[in-house]
Amino acid sequence: MAKQESTIRTLMVALVVCLVCSVFVAGGAVALKPVQVENRELDKQRSILAIAGLAQPGMSGEEIRKLYAERITAKVVDLASGDISDEIQAAGFDPLKAAKDPALSDALPAEQDIASIKRRERLSTVYLVEEGGKLETLILPVRGYGLWSTLYGFLALKGDLNTVVGLGFYQHGETPGLGGEVDNPKWKAMWNGKSLFDEQGQLAIQIIKGSVDAQSPNASHQVDGLAGATLTSKGVHNLLHFWLGENGFGPFLAKLNNGEA
Repeated sequence: MAKQESTIRTLMVALVVCLVCSVFVAGGAVALKPVQVENRELDKQRSILAIAGLAQPGMSGEEIRKLYAERITAKVVDLASGDISDEIQAAGFDPLKAAKDPALSDALPAEQDIASIKRRERLSTVYLVEEGGKLETLILPVRGYGLWSTLYGFLALKGDLNTVVGLGFYQHGETPGLGGEVDNPKWKAMWNGKSLFDEQGQLAIQIIKGSVDAQSPNASHQVDGLAGATLTSKGVHNLLHFWLGENGFGPFLAKLNNGEA
């Protein structure tokens, strides 16, 4: 009988300890959530400024926030029409969250889903750098599947909407040393100055197998493939063609280029 009471007492103590620990863990998660949200927003701002060539190494969080507020204008775009939405404010709007909501997104048929994202939000956010009322740089969010993961990043274009300023990914799970070389500064530098469209206005940017022949007439539209990472290279190629095409930001780019957006 005494042994049974001892066992019950031990279980009760263990249960109380578990409950107390659960309360502390839950409380800590709730208390830290605002900090985590703030840090994610800061990381996004840092990535946008970096891809636009505005951020300097070692900048503090406060400096990032100040520079972002001064130089970046965020706008919400209707992807189907290419129009800027006046109904939804960019602040607080999350396109990735919208993409998971059937009421705010559309399932993509296989023939259109070349980036393998399954659903595409109806509204997305673009980021503009303007100088004297003139567009200097446009930053577009892009994403698509590589070999092991979805790559999330930003593509920055000059005001001509054709010349690449930079391409970078802030989140992915590709293999270090192979597909993970999308983070290699040398590879990222290859994108600077490349042209997205040919003289006929057709999307021509491509990642090729091997190295670009500088003497090739298509060299301005080509970037070296990642060695040993064919599927990641193909994934980056596909995601760019999706987001720059008619199912992505194509309608918006066309209207902006014609002065209609």
